Amino acid sequence: MPASIDIVIPVLNEERALPGTVATLREFLRDAIPNPCRIVIADNGSDDSTPQVGRGLAEEHPDVAYLRLEQRGRGLALRKAWLESEAEILAYMDVDLSTGLNAFPKLVSAIGEDGFDLAIGSRLMKGSVVKERTLKREITSRTYNIIIKAMFFTRFSDAQCGFKAISRRAAQFLIPKVKDQGWFFDSELLILAEKGGFRIKDVAVEWVDDPDSRVHVVRTARDDLKGLLRLRMGGLSSALRRGDP
Repeated sequence: MPASIDIVIPVLNEERALPGTVATLREFLRDAIPNPCRIVIADNGSDDSTPQVGRGLAEEHPDVAYLRLEQRGRGLALRKAWLESEAEILAYMDVDLSTGLNAFPKLVSAIGEDGFDLAIGSRLMKGSVVKERTLKREITSRTYNIIIKAMFFTRFSDAQCGFKAISRRAAQFLIPKVKDQGWFFDSELLILAEKGGFRIKDVAVEWVDDPDSRVHVVRTARDDLKGLLRLRMGGLSSALRRGDP
């Protein structure tokens, strides 16, 4: 039987986007993915009507679940949803579906068939297509990933793309070691994974910038750099000493 999959959608005040996203994703999964799939709406602190919308979608569809967290933080939402999941493959994607869903089967097969521990969407590798991205965000993203490679000699190409999958085994081992609860969660997870000997597959994606994105580029970049310095100054070696994969 194909591996079971949980796809987490972290949301914060997404009452308008959520119904359309869930409908689009359910239709895609039904047609393109033979595995048993569940969509998990991880609401981390919404104060609009997102809770009512999320609960309604979960009541309407048996393959949709709603998870409420009072504290905000994308990393916190992924940590709770993934660690509590019993699915064999754990994934997440942004609610705006900026990343083309046609790449999702490649994430699944990388873990379920090819033996990789993580599979990540990349906007920066050969074969990827990026549309409507501002120059500021493009330069910030490329510079950030260059800094990661320079500091940690990593091979993965795009730490921040909101389109990733991980095996349950790898998640159970790695996530308790990740300290960040916000946007740096992805980067920290990937650095720990590669340095811990886990296999990571980069997948080229089609990506369209969302002009309504809630990401504050400058603040996020500043927090990410703080996180990198924390890992570089001993956080990485300390985390890797706590157990073996």
